[in-house]
Amino acid sequence: MIRINDIISFIFNPAFTGWLLFLKSLLIIFSLILSGFIIFALAKTSWLKRMVIWDIVEFFSFRPYGVRKVEKDWAKITARLETGLESEWKLAIIEVDLILNGILMKIGFGGETLGEKLDKLTAATLPNLQQIREAHKIRNNIVHDPDYRVSLDEAKRVVAIYEQALRDLETF
Repeated sequence: MIRINDIISFIFNPAFTGWLLFLKSLLIIFSLILSGFIIFALAKTSWLKRMVIWDIVEFFSFRPYGVRKVEKDWAKITARLETGLESEWKLAIIEVDLILNGILMKIGFGGETLGEKLDKLTAATLPNLQQIREAHKIRNNIVHDPDYRVSLDEAKRVVAIYEQALRDLETF
């Protein structure tokens, strides 16, 4: 039966001499360097963050990771709708479009633009897909036409469409 003391004694009190002692020392140093590189690589990549930290946050908060940021951004959007400025209403529509685009990207829907991502979705994924496409067209009009006018009611309607999509994706 091997005891822990025998293992520790073998590591720290080598019975080898000459080149075997040198080889053993060299391999121990190599394994420590390799272990350090693995820890460094895990710390620098996002794998550890996604696989471990996000799971811990979700477990203790009982909510999906990133919901707090979405809620914070949503508060800004609703505050923009409360102002009396048309430019703020337009910005609220653009920002809510960006939020949906980011969430779809995190979920794994590929594409450079939100329009390309929406083409990959089905009504089973988002029941109000057609409304989202129309709202995205309004967003595109705002971005590409500086003279495009948006009323408060239209801005609230567009934001409500995006809100329903975010609720369907369970990000609220």
